[in-house]
Amino acid sequence: QVQLVESRGGLVQAGGSLSLSCVASGRTFSLLTMGWFRQAPGKEREFVAAIKWTGSITSYVDSVKGRFTISRDNAKNTLFLQMSSLKVEDAAVYYCAATRATGVPTTASEYTYWGQGTQVTVSS
Repeated sequence: QVQLVESRGGLVQAGGSLSLSCVASGRTFSLLTMGWFRQAPGKEREFVAAIKWTGSITSYVDSVKGRFTISRDNAKNTLFLQMSSLKVEDAAVYYCAATRATGVPTTASEYTYWGQGTQVTVSS
C-alpha cells in the first residue's frame, strides 16, 4: 500500500511560480512511476506530468512544457512539481499519483494510488 500526501498549494499571481511536493509512504517509492494530474471545476482530471522511477524519463502535457518541471528524490520518497510562468488556466486541484505500470502512463486510469489533492489558484 502506498499513501501520498501533497504539500499545501496556494494562491499566486499569473506569471508567478509555485512548487508542489508529494511525500509517499512505503518502501517501494523508488520503483513507482509518479505523476501529477489536475482537475479544474467542471472539467475532467487532466494529466500534467509524470516521471519514471529512475528519473530518466519524463512526460508533460503540451500546455505546461517549458513551464513546469517534475522531479523526484527517491531517497526522501518525495515527488516535486516546479511550476513557473503560471497562467490563470493552470488553476486547479493538483493530485499526486503513483503507478507500478511500466513506462510513463499519461491516463488517470493507469494510476493506482492518489493523494488527496491540493488547490492551486492563479489570479489575473
